[in-house]
Amino acid sequence: MKKIHDSIDTVGALKKSGWNSVSVKEEVRNNLIKKFQNGEPLFPGIKGYENTVIPQLQHALLAKHDIILLGLRGQAKTKILRQLYLLLDQYLPVRKDTETNDNPFNPVSKRGKRLIKEHGDKAPVSWLHRSERYGEKLATPDTAVSDLIGILILLKQQLKR
Repeated sequence: MKKIHDSIDTVGALKKSGWNSVSVKEEVRNNLIKKFQNGEPLFPGIKGYENTVIPQLQHALLAKHDIILLGLRGQAKTKILRQLYLLLDQYLPVRKDTETNDNPFNPVSKRGKRLIKEHGDKAPVSWLHRSERYGEKLATPDTAVSDLIGILILLKQQLKR
């Protein structure tokens, strides 16, 4: 069986397919609802939080809230976070040849905007697997706020290129 990402390689083909861009929070919410409907477990392998943490997390994700997990060592915080990427769509179309994996319909990088201006609906699209969309920055006690801000500044500079 051919998957959608096997046959769509241009912005024009993506438009014809009916694909719509949604926010990450909306994407996570939609996929969480699908997991509920299919009876799939939300966080397999995490035990002891079925009546406390997991329902609260479900409510937060459904409401599209930001989440901060606080607790002592060994309370599955990192394990939960590392499974959240499973709530992303399996593949996401991105503007091909852009460092920031721009939205094909609304690029933010200069290169992405130039590609759409030059090629229009023939601009190339590639597909990014959800495992490539997840990244983490674990803040240990020696991590300063300035360290995290520095990372954000570098990302913003890359977007301007």
